[in-house]
Amino acid sequence: MKSFVTVGLVMASVCITTSGYAQQGSDEAAIAVGKFGQEVRTFYTTAEGLPSDEVNAVAVGADGTVYAATAKGLAGFSNGNWSVLVPDTAVYLVTTDPRGGVHFLEDGGLSGISGVGPSMGRKHTPLHGSIADAASVRCIAVPRGALFLGADSGFYVTSDVGAMNASNELDDLLGADKSIRDFATTADGKSFAVAAAAGVFANDGTGADWKAVNPRQQEKCWNSCDARGVAYDEKSRLWVAMPQGVACLDGETWELFTGHDGLPYGDFTSVATGPAGVVWFGTHMGAVRYDGTRWVYRQGLRWLPDDDVRDVAVGPDGSAWFATKKGVGVIRFEPMTLAQKAKFYEDEIDARHRRTPYEYVLEVSLERPGDKSKWTQHDSDNDGLWTGMYGASECFAYGATKDPKAKERAKKAFEALHFLGEVTQGGSNPAPKGFVARSILPTSGPDPNEQATPERDRRNQERDKKWKVIVPRWPKSADGQWYWKTDTSSDELDGHYFFYGLYYDLVAETEEEKTRVREHVRALTDNMVDHDFCLVDHDGLPTRWAVYSPKALNGDPSWNVERGLNSLSILAYLATAEHITGDPKYRQAADLLINEHHYAQNLLVAKIHNGIGSGNQSDDEMAFMSYYNLLKYEKSLELRGQYAFSLYRYWYLEEPEANAFFNFVYASVVSGQQFSNAFGSYRLGRDSSGPIVRSVEELKRFSLDRLNWGHDNSRRIDLVHLPKYSEIEAYAGERSRKAFRVDGYVIPVDERFFNHYNHDPWSLRVGGNGQSLADGTVFLLPYYMGLYHGFIKESTE
Repeated sequence: MKSFVTVGLVMASVCITTSGYAQQGSDEAAIAVGKFGQEVRTFYTTAEGLPSDEVNAVAVGADGTVYAATAKGLAGFSNGNWSVLVPDTAVYLVTTDPRGGVHFLEDGGLSGISGVGPSMGRKHTPLHGSIADAASVRCIAVPRGALFLGADSGFYVTSDVGAMNASNELDDLLGADKSIRDFATTADGKSFAVAAAAGVFANDGTGADWKAVNPRQQEKCWNSCDARGVAYDEKSRLWVAMPQGVACLDGETWELFTGHDGLPYGDFTSVATGPAGVVWFGTHMGAVRYDGTRWVYRQGLRWLPDDDVRDVAVGPDGSAWFATKKGVGVIRFEPMTLAQKAKFYEDEIDARHRRTPYEYVLEVSLERPGDKSKWTQHDSDNDGLWTGMYGASECFAYGATKDPKAKERAKKAFEALHFLGEVTQGGSNPAPKGFVARSILPTSGPDPNEQATPERDRRNQERDKKWKVIVPRWPKSADGQWYWKTDTSSDELDGHYFFYGLYYDLVAETEEEKTRVREHVRALTDNMVDHDFCLVDHDGLPTRWAVYSPKALNGDPSWNVERGLNSLSILAYLATAEHITGDPKYRQAADLLINEHHYAQNLLVAKIHNGIGSGNQSDDEMAFMSYYNLLKYEKSLELRGQYAFSLYRYWYLEEPEANAFFNFVYASVVSGQQFSNAFGSYRLGRDSSGPIVRSVEELKRFSLDRLNWGHDNSRRIDLVHLPKYSEIEAYAGERSRKAFRVDGYVIPVDERFFNHYNHDPWSLRVGGNGQSLADGTVFLLPYYMGLYHGFIKESTE
């Protein structure tokens, strides 16, 4: 398990040499990424042809045909369609044999079918008299033509004449509880294993007797009682699912896996092996996959029709099929490149996520959970921030690929943000020049002021002293066509400036385009410089959070938490404005804040926290955008060294989150820099075997499904819970509801949901009911940033 140690570095005698930030085209530490298996899930119910949603078992034949045993019949899936093979009967189990036959358990006994349509043949074998009923049978298999059956009453084998006999040899080993849970055989049909209430028993097929096996790895030894499942993989390794964890027997050597080894969950129901040594485990709370190096957890409607997986089967192509009480689920692996993935998200955005003629990009609401055919667009408090981050991704895209579509999308984002500055000018409540609105709504719709009343503001002010009462909260534009939202926040401005720098550098190619950026950035920055470094609204007062004045940050204790972050932000704004406009007054303003009000020292502690997983996660998103611009545009080597050191300390805190955007910001602006202090010399740079590799892996793992399905990771057994310092409130008698995995990193992106980078990745219960569809900016921004800075290199292999 990775350990986290708070880094305390003596600031005296810090010396940093700077070599600049990584430019486009750098091959240092580039990760070549070709096609990979993108996981995509599909659900099947009666609507797609199943006789019942109550699915008890699944099996896959050698030809890839899938069979589902349901409460109302047996169904087969081939060529993309389900067909009912045996209707109007409860089917409990199903299996296939090497010759293409299908065998299933129904109330009357065991049946076998071969062929399809009118030529289909059917054979029936009654259950042994000691078997209470079909529901008490747990497994069936046909390894060598003979049919094996495991039930609560023991293990049975059919004879050549079709009679079913108890296996007395194994029966003697089972003891009082003779329940058989699972049966497995090697590919050649020579070796067998069973999972039983009494333990795990194996037979090597050489004529020797059955023998009990108890997994043991060095000093760790497990009693195999209450074994849940067994399976042999293509290398004839035996996999066993047990209450203690997973055991693998390779020849004579056992390897044991528990939560300490990365196993996510362990209340097993079934086991199935597939190509390339992959093993799938069904559990009562999702499904687990192991590929020999990595454990993956699939839980919730993003991946499964229901969490209680009754059975799992793996096809020849590696697809995993799941039987649940709410239908059949399948996870397929579709060949895809990161570029194709980016195109998928961009097409989704173009189809649904562009609000108003100015095309603000953010999530949409769905009429029904999971159904993307009908959606409703809405505004948010942060239309400028989200559109700015989306626009930034398209700036990187154009910088890396010169794709005209990327330039068009980036220009649309600029026009959207530019209008947030235009719409506030004039009308009955004009704002000072340069003020940018949070959002806009058409006046043809409901009046938002009917909800956003002064009375509501005063109620909010009772619980939050910084809450601002402003009337109206939604003024009308000069042309009467738009309501615009006031009280623009600091996080909005961080998104604006992050985008403006990239747009100016990478997209605005003509003098006319650059002039429009200069004028807009100048007006916005002057609004703050002229008002003691505060963004002033139509009421002549600073907004609630866009306060950067020395009087507040250095003189008012209520701003202590924001001191470092807001110092970072305003210095980034001024550096960006100086770069874009060329006006030295912004350098002079920054020097004033640095030399007379120690803002450079303020930002050395940009986040107030108690350790990993604590503090405001939204601040992290804001900080990394500001660090990028500040380190890119600051001309003083000495100041850049201080800022790089600040970013290093901040990034060290965030590194366990494996956030690709944060990692790429860090790598792009501190690459090659060194510092020394009382403890020695350090290099602040890229590690091709660490954060960059991990970031690329996260990008590959992003689900194509951006619905806000819920994820409940609270029952995982591979977690290290954070101390209570990470909770907003203390919950007596409860463990922290935040955790990281035993490998030292938070839960991966495909095992949780987040809409934006202000999400808390340490939380164990996230998401919703699938009625909100997020856009793909959280993938597009780091992907195109990594491509532009040379961290990612597309490969054709």
